[in-house]
Amino acid sequence: MFSEIEWRRFEAVCEALFAQAGFETRGQSHGADGGVDIWLHSKNATGPVAVVQCKHWQGKAVGVKELREFFGVMASHGLKRGTYATTSTYTAEARNFAKANGISAMDGAALLGLITTQRTPDQQAALLEIAYQGQFWKPTCASCGTKMVERTPGSGGAMFWGCVNYPRCRSRIYKTSRAS
Repeated sequence: MFSEIEWRRFEAVCEALFAQAGFETRGQSHGADGGVDIWLHSKNATGPVAVVQCKHWQGKAVGVKELREFFGVMASHGLKRGTYATTSTYTAEARNFAKANGISAMDGAALLGLITTQRTPDQQAALLEIAYQGQFWKPTCASCGTKMVERTPGSGGAMFWGCVNYPRCRSRIYKTSRAS
């Protein structure tokens, strides 16, 4: 399922998962997120109780560098808990760092397992609806929040996804890679 959807749909599914678990969530729609894609709030606490970073990566394991940066974000907000969710996997070093520092490292298989074993059929259907909403396959520009369009370079070369706001926004995603 995760390989069929673009990065913004993945973030929306993750946000819905935490909402289903009872958290009040606040997601970032686009632009610089400062290392936080979803803020988690509890009815019993003032301010956020945890943060979530989502990475829609295929074929590239999340390394310890990314988790160290996330831990720094957690510390800068005075938070002891965080979740790093990826469609990919983690290196052994990254998993060890996560365990030692209060980070729940959820890979694609663990997220799908959570959905299939800890969500009701109605909750699962709601998550699928979110995942496949709109043009779920078409990347969203991380800078502008608009859907990208397929482009071919005027000088020839491989097709890529480009922002509809070009030339003001020059964001692009090459078809062989995934947005994060």
